[in-house]
Amino acid sequence: MTRRVDFMLGGEDFSTMTAGHVMQSEVFYFSEDTPVIDLLSAITMGGFGSVPITTAGDVVVGIVSEYDILNAIQAGKDLNTVTAKEVMTKTPVAVPEEMSAKEIIAILQSKHLIRVPVVDKNGVLIGIVARRDILMGYLRSVESPP
Repeated sequence: MTRRVDFMLGGEDFSTMTAGHVMQSEVFYFSEDTPVIDLLSAITMGGFGSVPITTAGDVVVGIVSEYDILNAIQAGKDLNTVTAKEVMTKTPVAVPEEMSAKEIIAILQSKHLIRVPVVDKNGVLIGIVARRDILMGYLRSVESPP
C-alpha cells in the first residue's frame, strides 16, 4: 500500500500537513452487498482494521471494522451470507482532503478510531488516513532532508 507520505523527503512542516498529504490513495473498498466473509479476508490478509463501504458511485455509506465482524460472529451470524450492509457502521466519520493532520488526530483520539475515509465534497472516497499515516508524516517532518 502506497502512502503519499512515503514520497516526502523530510523536513516538511507538520503543522501544515493535511489528509491529502498523508492519506493512502489506493484503498480497498467494497459494496453493501459484499459477503462479510470477503471483508474478513481483506481485513486479515491486508492488515487493515476496517474497510469502507461505498455505493456504485464510490460514495462512502459505511465502514466495516474488525469490531463489527466480531459482533457478527458473537451473534452467530453466517459470514458467508450476511452482507456488509447488515453489519456496517452507517454514516462513518469521514474527513475532507483539506483537513489538517492535527484535526484528524483529534477525531481519531476522541472517537477511538484507527483510520478514517477521506472524501471529496460529494462524499466520494478518494483515500484513507490511518493513525500510522499521520505518525509517518510527523516522522518525516522531523527528519532532515537528504
